[in-house]
Amino acid sequence: MRIVVLDGFTSNPGDLSWESLESLGDLKIWPRTSDDELIERSLNADILVVNKRTLRKKDLEQLPKVKCICTLATGYNNIDIDVTKKRGITVCNAVGYSSLSVAQHVIAMILHHYNSMNKYFEDVRSGKWSQSADFTFYSYPLTELAGKNIGIYGYGKIGQTVAQICRSLGMNILVISRGKEKDIDNNAQYLSENQFLNQSDIITLHTPLSASNLEYMNADRIAQMKQSAILLNTGRGGLINEEDLRVALENRKIAAAYLDVLSEEPPSSNHILLTTPRCFITPHIAWATGASRRRLIDIVADNIRAFQNGRPQNIVN
Repeated sequence: MRIVVLDGFTSNPGDLSWESLESLGDLKIWPRTSDDELIERSLNADILVVNKRTLRKKDLEQLPKVKCICTLATGYNNIDIDVTKKRGITVCNAVGYSSLSVAQHVIAMILHHYNSMNKYFEDVRSGKWSQSADFTFYSYPLTELAGKNIGIYGYGKIGQTVAQICRSLGMNILVISRGKEKDIDNNAQYLSENQFLNQSDIITLHTPLSASNLEYMNADRIAQMKQSAILLNTGRGGLINEEDLRVALENRKIAAAYLDVLSEEPPSSNHILLTTPRCFITPHIAWATGASRRRLIDIVADNIRAFQNGRPQNIVN
């Protein structure tokens, strides 16, 4: 089988091996693929591997040989799933590879906010501690996380990993109830949406993007948050109405936002959130530790192998 990776650079910029895929067929890896290059590079492929490269109806209609699409990601909103169903193209995603890395990033964001680490680093470097009369120098408040409520929207593998770490720090885990059959953690508090928004000190988003949750965090829902609360997003940028968030931050409706994803990636230089006060943005890196990316490549290899053996796994369509 001919296997073509259309945008492999972000998953493996050169520090890892593609050996697990090389053993499965005639492999071609492209770091990036533009719209103009897509059809030519994919035309003879039996299996396509994509990360964020879009595959829409007009593209798939020109690729009659494609039998399987594997994502170098958990999300698959970049693929026209309706067309793949009609065409009988199997689509497989990668699940669970980044849970630990994303959870680590979430905790780093939380600690940045409540421990003011960067501000203290800067104060020490500028000589303020050296000039202090006391051995302990206070310039910003320090807040203990024990007893804080963290609201987790999207309680899958990543959300549960975040919960496990936060619980060890003494935090209370809040989840929106989807019915008792979905209550998978007896130690979490399952609340109505209003209670979830009203009671959370931190809200962190961990759900795939879909038509049903597009811009879920909008002006109405942000208005129900505590003024002291912070909003975190390591899911997909489209989960937040970014203009509503900008207005809320500028008017101090919430304390801060920590984002690893935006609706436009990379963002334009004049993106509305880049200069918004108390909005802290990292460049979609929560998932990208070396260990996480290594697991990702191995999961994709397993998905391809399972498809070739007639027992596809992690099917999303």
